[in-house]
Amino acid sequence: MSVSDELRQAVENALAEIRPYLIADGGDISIVNITDDEVIVQFEGTCQSCTINQMTLKNGVEETIKRYAPQIKKVTEFNFL
Repeated sequence: MSVSDELRQAVENALAEIRPYLIADGGDISIVNITDDEVIVQFEGTCQSCTINQMTLKNGVEETIKRYAPQIKKVTEFNFL
């Protein structure tokens, strides 16, 4: 199912707000998938192995995405293991 361009842009705008902090620590974040109520992201660089990335995911990423796109109920991290 395809999400609206408006929702995708809202999520991109949220990540643009967070990205400078992640890059400053040697990491980054990318979108894996967006549904009507969930965003799946992938941490990159040093953020992949950071011991506090779950706190960053919930308190930083999820909170910011929900502020930009209130219809999003959950943000999860992509795990390919």
